[in-house]
Amino acid sequence: FFPSRRRFVSEIAVLVAAVPFTSFLYGMLRGKYDYRLHRTTLYFDDLPEAFDGFTITQLSDIHSGSFDNTAAVQRGIDLAKAQNSDLFVFTGDLVNNVAEEIEPYLDRFGTLKAPYGQFSILGNHDYGDYIKWDSEEAKAENLQRLKAHHRTLGYRLMLDEHVMLEKGGQSIAL
Repeated sequence: FFPSRRRFVSEIAVLVAAVPFTSFLYGMLRGKYDYRLHRTTLYFDDLPEAFDGFTITQLSDIHSGSFDNTAAVQRGIDLAKAQNSDLFVFTGDLVNNVAEEIEPYLDRFGTLKAPYGQFSILGNHDYGDYIKWDSEEAKAENLQRLKAHHRTLGYRLMLDEHVMLEKGGQSIAL
């Protein structure tokens, strides 16, 4: 017995749809604390000699509104700190929707320090576009509050700019 073509296509579609749905559920329930360390060595012909061996730790997509296990969050922070990197960069999505989501963790994430500084940028979730605001003013105030949190954390929030890093009389642009 062969199922009708329509039924067969429907069953295949359900099976295909189950893969991303299962991945999504894993990420929400278990994967949010499954920290992974990826070490990558980059080579540049024009890298100033003073920056040979320069290390950078990058964190991204914290989504602090999803946290419910402070000890697990601390494990991730400790892993980042253990890298003893020259530079720390945070590349967006500190929160899911609102600035207050990071507030319980300001002290913890504020311990991430590096000799050449801590720099950050905003991600799409940081702008508050994924919830309904009472007013545009409330949305703007939330963004200003989140920017202030970056300062509290000791991160230099970069907004359409670059900064020159100097080492041994040589420099590179971040």
